Amino acid sequence: MSSNKQQARSFAASAMPAYQPESSGHIAPHGGRLVDLMVREKDYKRALVDSCHHKQECSDRNACDVELLTVGGFSPLEGFLNKEAYEHVVEHMRLPGSNLLMGLPVVMDTNSEAIREGQRVLLTYKGQDLAVMEVESKWLPNKALETKACYGTTSLEHPGTLMVATERGKYYLGGKIFGLDLPQRVFPCATPAHVRADLPTDTDVVAFQCRNPVHRAHYELFTRALHAPNVRPGAVCLVHPTCGPTQDDDIPGIVRYHTYEVLKREIDNPNIRWAYLPYSMHMAGPREAIQHMIIRKNYGCTHFIVGRDMAGSKSSLSGEDFYGMYDAQEFAIKHAPELGMQAVPSLDVVYTEEAGYVTAAEAKAQGLHVKKLSGTKFRQMLRGGEDIPEWFAFKSVVGVLREHAQHKSG
Repeated sequence: MSSNKQQARSFAASAMPAYQPESSGHIAPHGGRLVDLMVREKDYKRALVDSCHHKQECSDRNACDVELLTVGGFSPLEGFLNKEAYEHVVEHMRLPGSNLLMGLPVVMDTNSEAIREGQRVLLTYKGQDLAVMEVESKWLPNKALETKACYGTTSLEHPGTLMVATERGKYYLGGKIFGLDLPQRVFPCATPAHVRADLPTDTDVVAFQCRNPVHRAHYELFTRALHAPNVRPGAVCLVHPTCGPTQDDDIPGIVRYHTYEVLKREIDNPNIRWAYLPYSMHMAGPREAIQHMIIRKNYGCTHFIVGRDMAGSKSSLSGEDFYGMYDAQEFAIKHAPELGMQAVPSLDVVYTEEAGYVTAAEAKAQGLHVKKLSGTKFRQMLRGGEDIPEWFAFKSVVGVLREHAQHKSG
């Protein structure tokens, strides 16, 4: 990969970063500009690839990060954080220089001893050339410090800490990337520019984040959020599930995608928009709530629904929660003004025999009879072929999950 190196260097020296201009009537991206790192000139692509000194295969998580960097989901980042920026984000939750909020560090990891600072690395994924990375920094991270600051714990009982300790490589690499291609996925992930183009202008856009199939209670949450006190009339909701890696026991992304697609057709509500996010969950609680808000701001959202114990996780041994029930909500509300967004705390809705879905406070005040179905019991009923009550889950969603369960058992 040594030919055309001089040509690639001259391109890199003269080319300015390309940005997607702000859409009229939409919220400005984080930092003011929507980053677009995709290289579109064929000769430039070839020169970049030929100038690479090394090749590295991305993990599923790496590929999500590369995609979000390339399309501007992580705006204003133009590459993986260098050592200085990484340490600043870990300690202060802010980017150095601009002082902009950044919930979690975005880094590329490697076990390669051969990669050196100043070199270029071709990032590949399942047979695709995704990007070329200019290595500005290579360092041995203090992972204990990182996990303590970002996840609040160094315990391997936390899934995020376990991921950092066991999945990520020995070294971190930081530096600018040049996008060559987006991962070929079995489900489409619209870019921030495309999502913004489909959103109405001068309208509140309320983002709903989830990593599980949408059930009736979720539907109640995001439809009621459109009428929250801090949401203007005529708002739309963007249901924007993460379809990248999550916890080991979560439902696979492709299955979740199919549940969303059938539900989108069943609901057929013009005020409910759908898009899919190639994001890798960290289960980092409060700090991940900030990361989600930044990403959704880049996708054009003005409001963000913050669930109770959002992005929370439990100890793999004791089952105890790592974060308080309202820690993420309070953290999001605190930082929302600086982001130019508004947090919408999710309502605690319950199903009652007498009045259907109401808030828990209303059910208590009126003495209504609340019906409950745990996730564990729901999965048992799915596997056993039992009828799932329609107050709990949509028939279309249940059909997809049951088909998946039967296929898995078969």
